[in-house]
Amino acid sequence: MTRKASFPPIVQPDTRLLLLGSLPGEASLRATRYYAHPQNQFWRLAGAVIGQEDLHGLDYEARLAALRQAGVGLWDVVADAVRPGSLDGAIRDHRPNDLASLVAGLPMLRAVGFNGGTAARLGRRLLGERSGLSLFDLPSSSPAYTRPYGEKRERWMVLRDFLLDSADFSRI
Repeated sequence: MTRKASFPPIVQPDTRLLLLGSLPGEASLRATRYYAHPQNQFWRLAGAVIGQEDLHGLDYEARLAALRQAGVGLWDVVADAVRPGSLDGAIRDHRPNDLASLVAGLPMLRAVGFNGGTAARLGRRLLGERSGLSLFDLPSSSPAYTRPYGEKRERWMVLRDFLLDSADFSRI
């Protein structure tokens, strides 16, 4: 069985929020794009967090540009693994991405959101408890995680505060 690999990180020096998945699924690997499965709710959830509700309706490059502009980065916890299909429970013999190095190179980073239980379990182990960095376990955006969208959205919205500049807090 062949190994499946994650994509390069999408970050820039002013990234304030990093969203981490586990490993791209089959649809994403085929399309070579993050969250390409049409039923995955990631783009709707991320759009709600950045205040751009129509994010999921944009083309892929425009989605990434909107995330960058909002200070949001993307990556995966797993660098590569053996996994039949797309379910996290099938990940075997995984090799982690170097999250500690990535985080160390992002001076504006304030929070990390783990998209799903596997990302949280593996990612927290890799990052440990870092001073000044808030870590959030989020409900998975995957269609395999069958919670209502509204419930997922409510949990994801806690991330929004980490995107506000300190000047924005004076208007709240």
